Amino acid sequence: MENATTIDTNAAGEELQTEVSTVSAIPMEELDRLTTDIIGALKSVYDPEIPCDIYELGLIYKVDIEDDRSINIDMTLTAPGCPVAGEMPGWVENAVSSVPGVGPVNVDMVFDPPWTPDRMSDEAKVALNWY
Repeated sequence: MENATTIDTNAAGEELQTEVSTVSAIPMEELDRLTTDIIGALKSVYDPEIPCDIYELGLIYKVDIEDDRSINIDMTLTAPGCPVAGEMPGWVENAVSSVPGVGPVNVDMVFDPPWTPDRMSDEAKVALNWY
């Protein structure tokens, strides 16, 4: 199995599933840049029914950056019956694929654990008046 580095917190500061290797083939400065740029790309994808990006909504559960620069993302939806369920993974794949230096991007839709509003960042809660 190749080494992987995982972005280990979501927008709400909750720990995501973590699989961080002790040694990465990607230099730390480059890994930091990739992480920042991937999060920026994720923040460019919005749920069309909610005026907030998917990262701040807490829909991203895991992002693995493999040594070969391939990216594996686990994400969810606010509800399994979301009308854009078939399209959203493609939007995420396209956004992250545009980050310079990343390899192939794979997006898996997961529903365990189910999404709850507790996963939203404070920024998302303010934007949606959930306080």
